[in-house]
Amino acid sequence: MTIKTIREVLAETIAAEMRTDPDVFLMGEDVSGGAGCDGEDDAFGGAFGQYKGLVKEFGRERIIDTPITESAFIGAAGGAAATGMRPIVDLMFVDFIGVCFDQIFNQMAKFRYMFGGKSQAPLVILAMVGAGWRAGAQHSQMLHPMLTAVPGLKVVMPSNAYDVKGLLTTAIRDNDPVMFLQHKLLFEQSCEVPDEPYSIPFGEAAYTRQGKDVTIVALSAMVHKANAVADKLAKQGITADVIDP
Repeated sequence: MTIKTIREVLAETIAAEMRTDPDVFLMGEDVSGGAGCDGEDDAFGGAFGQYKGLVKEFGRERIIDTPITESAFIGAAGGAAATGMRPIVDLMFVDFIGVCFDQIFNQMAKFRYMFGGKSQAPLVILAMVGAGWRAGAQHSQMLHPMLTAVPGLKVVMPSNAYDVKGLLTTAIRDNDPVMFLQHKLLFEQSCEVPDEPYSIPFGEAAYTRQGKDVTIVALSAMVHKANAVADKLAKQGITADVIDP
């Protein structure tokens, strides 16, 4: 086991899956950066540097910087997935989903059903959610309730680095579209993470605290706040379940 941050685990997991499967590639705005200008070739590596180093290993044919056209590159990812590729797409802030929502909820989420099971859409859309980073009203929303209401779409919201690695591995290997939502305040969250590959199945909740008096259900960054509350309650003799779906 090694102590790793969510930022480190994201690049590590994507790299491991890209080495294993040549059909996996990453695309999005500034996922590498530096192309066509003086200076460092791997200049950006994502808004939080979470993809730093990937372009040096896999090149620009598999780590693809896109223009600021979410409708175009999300649509392109859906088409690539339908032809057998496994795109990982960085939408950056989930708020930008308004620009490309039709491609997601009316197209790629419906491929399997509309084509009678003959077509799939194995792709992952990574996006940042939540406030607390002074990013402004158009970059700070929690839009997961809207996404979980879409038939054919899977939504993942990890709360720690261990879950990020296991759930992202499952997401990349899944044959349906997955929205992988990461809270901005958790990129530096760290915990013990196995160096070897592993996966965590979808649909199984995690108990981060167990008790018998009260149940708290929390997602993403709120899991850590719920754990802190549960620990305070325990000192008062009240034991709580904390469930991270």
